[in-house]
Amino acid sequence: MNLKTLRSAGVLLLGILCLHASSAQTTASQVLSPAPLSGNGADSLHQVSSPVQSQMFLTLEDAIYAAQTQSISAMVAKYTFLSAYWSYRSYRASRLPSLNITGELLSFDRSLRLLQDYDTGEMRYLENYNLQNTVGLSIRQNIALTGGTLSLYSSLNRLDQFAPSDSKSYYSQPVTLSYTQPLFAYNQFKWDKKIAPKEYELAKRNYIEAMEDVTLQAVTYYFNLLLSKTKHRIAVKNYDNTKALYAIAGERLKLGSITQDELLQLQLRMLNDSLSINDTALSVREEQMKLNSYLRFNENVDIEPMLDDHIPAVEFDYAMVLDKALANSSFELDNQIQLLNADAAIAQAKAERGASATLNARFGLSQTGDTFRTAYSNLLDQEVVGLQFSIPIFDWGMGKGRVRMAKAKAEVVRNQIEQEEIDYRQELYTLISQFYNQRNQCAVARRARDVADRRYEIALENFRRGTTSVTEMNTAQSERDDANQTYVSAMAAFWNYYYSLRRKTLYDFITHTDISAEFDKLIEAE
Repeated sequence: MNLKTLRSAGVLLLGILCLHASSAQTTASQVLSPAPLSGNGADSLHQVSSPVQSQMFLTLEDAIYAAQTQSISAMVAKYTFLSAYWSYRSYRASRLPSLNITGELLSFDRSLRLLQDYDTGEMRYLENYNLQNTVGLSIRQNIALTGGTLSLYSSLNRLDQFAPSDSKSYYSQPVTLSYTQPLFAYNQFKWDKKIAPKEYELAKRNYIEAMEDVTLQAVTYYFNLLLSKTKHRIAVKNYDNTKALYAIAGERLKLGSITQDELLQLQLRMLNDSLSINDTALSVREEQMKLNSYLRFNENVDIEPMLDDHIPAVEFDYAMVLDKALANSSFELDNQIQLLNADAAIAQAKAERGASATLNARFGLSQTGDTFRTAYSNLLDQEVVGLQFSIPIFDWGMGKGRVRMAKAKAEVVRNQIEQEEIDYRQELYTLISQFYNQRNQCAVARRARDVADRRYEIALENFRRGTTSVTEMNTAQSERDDANQTYVSAMAAFWNYYYSLRRKTLYDFITHTDISAEFDKLIEAE
């Protein structure tokens, strides 16, 4: 046999195999690892090079990793954190000295000005014809302890006068130190110092919790697909088995070992299995698209979930779980921030109710002259000190009402937090109880699945021998189907409870480590 004949035979064999694969209810294709979508996910979903699906075996850990690294929800969590980070950076910048250059260049003014003669009081319009240039350098520092503002600046002004005579002059302020101090006022800087760092820490915890929410969603989609595929495989297998049994029953009917009614039962069962194949196939496609979309895989990827029967030996102590939840999660920190904001609102209402005053002080050197040099010679001292105040005599109780309203809101916040803490502890206790109960349910469901599978195999063999009725066969099949589906649902609930507890505590109970994130890398990536 020559090489050409071998190639022809190989092509023919490949064609037969492809035809067989397209007509089968289930396909076993080579495992291909699809490239995740890049760029715009919505556009990439339509860039399918081939209608042929590629199969991808995926464990639960693989699905979680894909969701956390490339899902849209993970991207939203990332940029939400970055927004909070830059807000915190702005707060920190406000506590540092700011250096500014100010100026006014080529300010030309040619107009008539209404002026009053100092000696006679006569009002006259006089021509104003000049050009001004001003430049200054200032350093400004907010004082968080007192709420005041300290400034140090230097400036130079040049005035070119064109009418009524041509002249020029300079006005310099080489060094000027000024300080503005509100008295009895609300100190925004002090409260920001208390709240802003906690808000940034809250943003970190919210990010980790958002990633755990991504994990929970991936677990839900993963097991939904696994359950739908389990139902579809059961429907296909049932149809094949019932079809084979129907053929056997037809022979037994001729021998008189079964009745026509039992044969019709098998035929009805086969028709129902056929309908179930179509329904479950649609369900598989729907759940497949949901998981593919969430993980941002191409739509031609056929994900095959790999169920791991292993259940980790995890122990939960309520006291330890509560401590981890309060120490790691955003719950306790968010309550602290709410209380601080409530106290800040009370302080602001009290400060705005009574007398207010502002102390302004300015000390420095200045000089004026016809030349640049004379403007910086024989500098003169300048001191300006002033106190501005406002004292309400009668405001119809408006200030008092604002204070009471702020206190009432603070009490509402405290009561709400107290109730939320009670509910939070109860929720943790319930979750732990549900987890332990579900772990037992998984063990029982696995045993029930094995028993139901074995019973069905025995019933199938007995039916072939003619010692089992069609009704008993149908009962064994239904019980096997229910047991398999119940086991998958039990495993889904188990992992859902586990990751819910992980989300509440931000603690990995398998590795016994706190869940964290590489925030520095998130920030540097921008």
